Amino acid sequence: MTDEQVAPVCYRHPRTETYVRCVRCDRPICPNCMNQASVGFQCPECVAEGRKSIRQPRTAFGGSMRGHAGMVTKALIGVNVGVFLIGLVMTAFMGGPIVDVIMGAPTELHIYGAVYPGPLVAMTDGSFMPFGIANGEYHRLFTAMFLHYGIIHLAFNMYVLWIFGRFLERDLGPARFLALYLVCGIGGNVATYLFAAEYGFSAGASGSIFGLFGAVLLINRKLSRDNSGIYVLLGLNLVITFMVPNISITGHLGGLVTGLALGWALSAAPKESRNMVQISAFVATLALFAAAVVWRTGALIDAVSVLA
Repeated sequence: MTDEQVAPVCYRHPRTETYVRCVRCDRPICPNCMNQASVGFQCPECVAEGRKSIRQPRTAFGGSMRGHAGMVTKALIGVNVGVFLIGLVMTAFMGGPIVDVIMGAPTELHIYGAVYPGPLVAMTDGSFMPFGIANGEYHRLFTAMFLHYGIIHLAFNMYVLWIFGRFLERDLGPARFLALYLVCGIGGNVATYLFAAEYGFSAGASGSIFGLFGAVLLINRKLSRDNSGIYVLLGLNLVITFMVPNISITGHLGGLVTGLALGWALSAAPKESRNMVQISAFVATLALFAAAVVWRTGALIDAVSVLA
């Protein structure tokens, strides 16, 4: 009497017989599970494990190569456009003039999300009430960068974001680019809170956009690229900033200075401690902003107390 030989089956597909084994783990694998290796075949698990051990390529600034798709840039544009459309829908629902909003009038979103530097707001009966960032509405420093006054304001900022955003996202990687964009936007809004006239709303992605201008100058210098075209565009935008009325000069300059500072940190960080230096720079910048906001808030509250 002899023992019957049982054919081996694929470890992932028990009903499939196979005589091929993974060259790494020696488990039986069927044709559906075979991955060509330099010698023989490997199973899906061994292939995945091997990919983990391979060092992934990084950009010159330590970022992921996934930025080539420009997904963060597209997402930011989508959010900005989406917020503008929400403002239009809210205006229509409340019976407001949609055409005025398209041409630049504020919406309910601006009332609750734009930067308002002053500690008080005038009511229709002539009285005043606490309002804005000085009243603890710190979210405005973030939300204001996604609000725009009219379709021209939105279209111009989104066009520049589309051009420079994809460029920087490719060089920095998605995470670093997103952090740069957001912190520059906050920087512009903090500057407005610190230095702008106390009574007036301010909003827009311009702080972030000017931050990208500043950062790209340092990024290009690091990569030995020509910056002449960037200087021309930046100069034109600065002329517009100072010559056209109702533009937030403080927001634009605050974003630009923030972008220059963070661009320097991203490009000058030594490779051996690149992540730590870059993260520390962003954290320190946000800490500086927080301290400045606390100081400004205290000064405004003290001024109101004296008047009272």
